[in-house]
Amino acid sequence: MVAIPAGTFTMGSDRFYPEEAPTRRVFVDAFLIDRAPVTNREFAAFVEATGYTTLAEIAPDPKDYPGMSPEMGRAGSLVFRKTASPVDTSNVANWWQFTFGADWKHPLGPDEDVESLGLWDHPVVQVAYADAQAYAEWAGKDLPTEAEFEYAARGGLDGADYAWGDELAPGGAMMANYWQGLFPFANQLLDGWERTSPVGTFPANGYGLVDMIGNTWEWTQDWWSDRPELPRGSGSCCKLENPRGARLRDSYDPAQPRIRIGRKVIKGGSHLCAANYCQRYRPAARHPEAIDTSTSHIGFRCVVRKG
Repeated sequence: MVAIPAGTFTMGSDRFYPEEAPTRRVFVDAFLIDRAPVTNREFAAFVEATGYTTLAEIAPDPKDYPGMSPEMGRAGSLVFRKTASPVDTSNVANWWQFTFGADWKHPLGPDEDVESLGLWDHPVVQVAYADAQAYAEWAGKDLPTEAEFEYAARGGLDGADYAWGDELAPGGAMMANYWQGLFPFANQLLDGWERTSPVGTFPANGYGLVDMIGNTWEWTQDWWSDRPELPRGSGSCCKLENPRGARLRDSYDPAQPRIRIGRKVIKGGSHLCAANYCQRYRPAARHPEAIDTSTSHIGFRCVVRKG
């Protein structure tokens, strides 16, 4: 793990997506954070030691999903499928496919596993929030807050757009695993990877952390809200201290009023973020994810808080 010093930083951004604004001053206590996302190798050790079964390996209970079709009552998870041509990017169903038999051991579906795909040192994916929290508790750790993750991802570059400065690809250098080209059908692979990459493939940030941006989104422990918490008052003296997110009831998806499943903040972007879609390969970027959901582009890392 890497020691992150206590400090104050400018959280959020006023230049990209509305849910990141406004910028605000935030103080975070010192903590330790994993240098890299948890890998398949590390998650396998946890499963072997505990016999843990992930959510994707359990058939959904129809009582939790009013109106669910009976044929969907099988274990599985969401897998990204590149399209053959341009599609409507407002409809994520064009590239996300619920795949029966997809889980952390079979991230793309039941026909291939982590071993055959050579993914032992890639970030574990197809883990729901509870799976990440269970690993963290087993390891004697916790999941980061949104503020802790963003502070660590910035690597000491307060206010910069990216974890390495204000230019996405300085001098043409690929600094993270994200989508180059037109999403979701044309990936130029300038970074060398169609999907996830081994942790540490790209340069570390100023704190020595790898894959804080791109590769996989990462779970945080904070409940989602469309508008972040703001400090009371005004002026340089006013700042938030160790903010811990919204309330469960505020995180429910208003587009699905019949399903009362909380959403957590995920951070860091993934290999599916592109210039023409989801420019969230930045420390300030944030996105909601339902806690029951696992996908082929979400992983996690852990923290230990001091004191």
